[in-house]
Amino acid sequence: MRRTATITAALAPAAGDGLAMAPSATAATVCPSGAVPIRETDGSIRSGNNFYGYGAHNLPDETGHRVIVNRQTGGAGFQVCYEYDGGNCSSAARAAGEYAPCDMTPINPAVLVLSPDRARAHDAGDRRLAGSAW
Repeated sequence: MRRTATITAALAPAAGDGLAMAPSATAATVCPSGAVPIRETDGSIRSGNNFYGYGAHNLPDETGHRVIVNRQTGGAGFQVCYEYDGGNCSSAARAAGEYAPCDMTPINPAVLVLSPDRARAHDAGDRRLAGSAW
């Protein structure tokens, strides 16, 4: 079973309100398109650390420095949260690519968020346009 949702973790914020992007790691494990993987600092991805579905996921076994990669398509993103079940979250990070390593703690919810178009369709109740994010 695939774990799904926006990733909530204790990421180090970049200057300003956003999250810092990290340089690409050439020897890193390939991240599947449409996923938000959490990488170890050596570039590997532990089994079960590719997230595909929208919503919050608690990650109590993820501690130490990790890299979050946004490989979602269509403008979807993730949020970093500091409380279980997706509470106290950052603004959505939508840029594709790797983000700077963060020092994760045992309280690490992850939340995948809809693209702006799908979010508007979801809010309007249009299940056809919102897709599988229900």
